[in-house]
Amino acid sequence: MSAIQIGFADNPGGGCVATVCHDNVARLNVIDRDGTEALAGAIRQAGESPGVRVVVLRGAGERAFIGGADIREMVDLTPETARPFIAVLHDACLAIRTAPVPVVARLAGYCLGAGLEIAASCDLRVADGTAKFAMPEVRVGIPSVIEAALLPRLVGWGRAARLVYTGETIGAEEAERWGLVDSLVPEGGLDAGIARTVDAICQAGPIAIRLQKALLRDWEALPLDEAIEKSIDSLAEGFASGEARQRMQAFLDRKR
Repeated sequence: MSAIQIGFADNPGGGCVATVCHDNVARLNVIDRDGTEALAGAIRQAGESPGVRVVVLRGAGERAFIGGADIREMVDLTPETARPFIAVLHDACLAIRTAPVPVVARLAGYCLGAGLEIAASCDLRVADGTAKFAMPEVRVGIPSVIEAALLPRLVGWGRAARLVYTGETIGAEEAERWGLVDSLVPEGGLDAGIARTVDAICQAGPIAIRLQKALLRDWEALPLDEAIEKSIDSLAEGFASGEARQRMQAFLDRKR
């Protein structure tokens, strides 16, 4: 059975880091419907918590991030029940994509099917050499859906087609070359790699980071000209709080 754990820790660079852990370690962190609903709730709770600058999403243990959706729940789905089942998973992915702060995926071991859709929904993906990625749905008679639609944007149409047509597994190095993994660290160095990414985010202006997260969503959805106009509005908003002036002045003062 899936379980979701959430923890909060202060970061030396400022603010708080939330860690959301999906735990079904006995079954390679396969995620069931209850776990998916709990994951969406935990992501929303973390993102809305005062002072949180970044959310780290991980699987329990080191053998898997998320080994896919629970096929034992899926085997008896019908056309009528399949829709609400997959809608729950989409809701979890959407919670990640619309969280007000960046969500960083900590990727060790297997990241398969629903797990890869959840990882693709994250803002950044940090993996070690044990990470393995696949979209094996066609092998069990269904297409890859919902946030699998993000894959062509991440790795290109040809590579996305290769993943969803063949169901083959690729390793961490290939995933990094494709752009699916943003940062690849040596085995055993994953927590240090996550810390570097988290520290960099926490050292940035917290209001600026939230504005940037919202802009990335706009850039994904809007035509280019509208996205640029939206960026101008966001820049003006960045000067409303005083954060920009304070940080710019501190930078100038250090130069003297």
